[in-house]
Amino acid sequence: MENAAGDFTEKLNEWGKAKTPFFFLVDYQFQKPLAWKLGDVDPEEILFNLNGFTNDTAAFGDDLPEHIQFDKHPLAFKDYQPKFDCVLHHLNAGNSFLVNLSVPTPIDTNLTLKQIFRHSEAPYRLLFKNRFVCFSPEIFVRIQDNRIASFPMKGTIDASVPNAEQVILSDYKEAAEHATIVDLIRNDLSMVAKKVWVERYRYIDRIQASDKTLLQVSSEIAGILPTNFNGEYGDLLKKLLPAGSITGAPKPRTLEIIREAEEYNRGYYTGVMGYFDGENFESAVMIRFIEQEDQQLVFKSGGGITALSNARSEYQEVIDKVYLPFSHTPHAVL
Repeated sequence: MENAAGDFTEKLNEWGKAKTPFFFLVDYQFQKPLAWKLGDVDPEEILFNLNGFTNDTAAFGDDLPEHIQFDKHPLAFKDYQPKFDCVLHHLNAGNSFLVNLSVPTPIDTNLTLKQIFRHSEAPYRLLFKNRFVCFSPEIFVRIQDNRIASFPMKGTIDASVPNAEQVILSDYKEAAEHATIVDLIRNDLSMVAKKVWVERYRYIDRIQASDKTLLQVSSEIAGILPTNFNGEYGDLLKKLLPAGSITGAPKPRTLEIIREAEEYNRGYYTGVMGYFDGENFESAVMIRFIEQEDQQLVFKSGGGITALSNARSEYQEVIDKVYLPFSHTPHAVL
């Protein structure tokens, strides 16, 4: 069912209080949130695997073509530059400390969206009505008992770079960007929780890309939900969204800057997907995202911009993030 934001919020509150399991999607602008009771999710229309919690019961088969085609057609740098300059202007004016700038990249592939869903090595995966596929590594919030935690990801480096872990952890720009997001998420969680603290700061995960291994830097921020929370997940999402890791800080002004600079509709990209199983709540940020737009597949990707950012480096990072997280495709042509 597709709901107005108010109806969606009330529905999740009602189901949460009743401990009724559900699955949900929220778009970036919270304009077309979707929610289903878990038993009503049709696997012919929607497939999900959220950290092992899945409705995909089909036997896994190696149905990939012998040679994989994956060609990307990035935005020209001369077209990226004005977007970057717009963001940098606002950063230098003190209107924001960090802005997440994203762009759509047309791609050509001989894979179906279902093949990408099935073969992607990512903890949070979704195939939605053959309209888009998401293979995200990033948790949004996880709630177990009365503990809420968020895991923002900021900072990526190719693992083959000599001393890669030391390089990224000692990079001043990366450290500043990460600190800004951790502070933002800590403030966001303080709106719904008490005793908020940083459990882990700038820890490293290894992520498999199609042709390389990446190191990804994350932090864990946790808090305790109040005793009167009572499963009001709709209200909680309304307060926390959009996610800080894909917007910036301060959030309200940064959202205006993103709208001015990007000039396209993110849709469900950088929104949130998740489930409640009757006891635990888990959600993920919808990054690593391929969407069918008319007859063209589009891969949406982005990165954090600060006053220390270099346009060429940020442009290259956006292109580098256009990849398939396949590890067992030695015959692939990418």
